[in-house]
Parts: sequence; structure tokens; C-alpha cells
Amino acid sequence: MIYNCDITEEHGKFIVRFPDVPNAMTYGETKDEAFEMAKDVLNGILASHVDNNYPISEPSYNGGYPIEVSPKVAFAIELRKARAGQTQKEVASKAGMTYQQYQRLENPHKTNPTLETLYKLQKVFNRRFLVL
Repeated sequence: MIYNCDITEEHGKFIVRFPDVPNAMTYGETKDEAFEMAKDVLNGILASHVDNNYPISEPSYNGGYPIEVSPKVAFAIELRKARAGQTQKEVASKAGMTYQQYQRLENPHKTNPTLETLYKLQKVFNRRFLVL
């Protein structure tokens, strides 16, 4: 999952803005530092949106510079989208796992699915989860 950002130089600093994530903004003393800060702010904002069940806009802006979302955050976002209309308990039951195991998969701070788990989820949702 990739979101593109714009970087502008203002008063000797490099300002980063994400048109698809309006509240994600940061800066760096150098362009390289601005890119590193961009990764941190993007992943932090998206993880916070997942934690609080806020809507997450799809990446659509094609200009600027691409910033890759962390695989853990991207997986949690994709899994929640796939589950739409079902409870975590329902999906866990279909996947043959406990509710707590499934709940952990949707947590961008804790998710770390095994290949076996990905296979089970692929069967439940009839789709692949490719976030790299």
C-alpha cells in the first residue's frame, strides 16, 4: 500500500503533506529526513485511524513522492476492509481461530500472521492479502 506525498521547501525546511491523508503533515531539515519523517507520520496516522475505527481514504493521489505503508499497518487495514459487514467473532469462527487471535490480526501494532493464518483468511474472504 502506497500513499504519495508532496514535499515543498519553506523557510529552509522540507514540509511533507499527504493529499489523501489531510491530517498527516511533517517536516525535515533535509529532504532525506523529511522522507523518513513522512514514513513515521503516515504509519502513525493510519494506525491511529485503525485503532479508533476512523475511515481511511484509499490512496488516489498520483503526484509527488511514493511512501510505502508498513506491512503491519497495511495488513490491518486490508483485513478490516475484507471483514466489512461481519463481526470479528464470526470471521474468527470461520477461520478456525479464537476471537482473541483474530482480534490481534486487526491490530496494526500486534499483527504478525503466519502463512497458515494467511491461507485460512484467504479461504474465509475468498481473496489474497498482498501488502508488500
